[in-house]
Amino acid sequence: MDIILYLLQLIQYLYQQNCWLLNFICRYIPLKQWAFDDSHSPKYQKFKTDELPVIICHKQDWDWNDLLNYYQQRYHKILKPVNRRKECDIPEDCHCPSCKAPMPYLYRNNGSKGQILCKVCQTPFSPEENRFEKQYSLKCPHCSHSLAHKKDRKHFILHKCVNPKCTYYLNNLKKIDKAHLEKDYGKNEYKLHYLYREFTIDFFRMDLNSLPKNASSLKFSKHNAYIMFLCLTMHVNLQLSLRKTAQALKDLYGIEISHQQVANYARTAALVIKPFADTYDYQTKSVFTADETYIKVRGVKGYIWFIMDAVSRSIIGYRVSDNRGVGPCILAMRMAFRNLKELPENFKFIADGYSAYPLAAQQFFHEFGDKFKFDITQVIGLSNNDEVSKEFRPYKQMIERLNRTFKSSYRVSCGYDNYEGANYNVALWVAYYNFLRPHKHNGYQVLNKVDLLEGAGNMPGKWQLLILLGQQAILKMQAEGSNCS
Repeated sequence: MDIILYLLQLIQYLYQQNCWLLNFICRYIPLKQWAFDDSHSPKYQKFKTDELPVIICHKQDWDWNDLLNYYQQRYHKILKPVNRRKECDIPEDCHCPSCKAPMPYLYRNNGSKGQILCKVCQTPFSPEENRFEKQYSLKCPHCSHSLAHKKDRKHFILHKCVNPKCTYYLNNLKKIDKAHLEKDYGKNEYKLHYLYREFTIDFFRMDLNSLPKNASSLKFSKHNAYIMFLCLTMHVNLQLSLRKTAQALKDLYGIEISHQQVANYARTAALVIKPFADTYDYQTKSVFTADETYIKVRGVKGYIWFIMDAVSRSIIGYRVSDNRGVGPCILAMRMAFRNLKELPENFKFIADGYSAYPLAAQQFFHEFGDKFKFDITQVIGLSNNDEVSKEFRPYKQMIERLNRTFKSSYRVSCGYDNYEGANYNVALWVAYYNFLRPHKHNGYQVLNKVDLLEGAGNMPGKWQLLILLGQQAILKMQAEGSNCS
């Protein structure tokens, strides 16, 4: 019995030593970073997107008549108007902003200082400053302090928690080196306060089926349809510029055609093929990867957003934009998710450290709820300095290779003249990449096999059948009432 008691005491002592060692390691020995969100470095704080705020709705579903009926049923008494001892100076058109009670139920709450109290709902208010004009108010989820309206941007309003005692602010402040805080405006180098962006544009109601304008028809007066498909093969497949395409047709086949006519053919093909390529069911899996790259439009920097299915390597979402805001990111995600009713299990969305991706994911959760609730796995930098980058770097390299493949076809154009030209060029290239281009990792086969395209003997014939599939997609969308005109 003494031995058993001794062993039990020894086990309890060793257990206490293990707890002390674990506590010491957690406090003073840095462990490897297994998830980006677990990073405690303040330099990563600017890449994070804060959670949604607490929304307090001020709109009431009842009015003063409902309250009077409730009081009568509950207390068996009728709530009478205010019994005034002197003449009332409250205007007759004055109503309670909370329950809409009329002037007989209102009285001065603090004499001549201006505050009025409603006898029905016991709400104090001032006629000059009505705090009930706001339909809702935003509260910080950490300290319940009202968010301050700080800045107005092009597509959103920036709200900020300015409470100096907010736990979120104090915890972030502890992470910063004291030497940085002693500098002038040292705090401004870090994101310390809770921030929320309230979007003024609903990107989930914008039409995804908008098409390039000023496209020529498929009625040929000088050339036939085969010439058009030869132009597409040379311009898109062989990555020739418009002028080189026209020159190649003249040198090889003796066909006199202008580079502007080649551009018109490409624009018309994009107009027809884009609905088919955008609405095609790519049978996506559970891992998406995304990135944005630069283009030039009239010498000014523009952006292209690509979203790829990591299993099939198909481009399932893309967007051309003149800005790098969260709006184009949401539209590209909508295109990628358009055939999904809910996200698959173990879904992962892999992107770089740009803050537009987590903010777009937050808006999807705000719009659709738990069916589209997902986190962004962010691969930071060019080297594997953390476990997340080491594990998910291959997915990021996939989308980077896609950017380089696109840039090889983009360089021959030396930039775009306008965004409409960029739209139809990217739409044609995405259709070629997904349905016509042979890929080495797929055994030099196309990514998405379409039975109708398999029967074509050459590439101009495949472009002709792809236009036929686009026409069928347009007719189907028109029958369903979609905006595809």
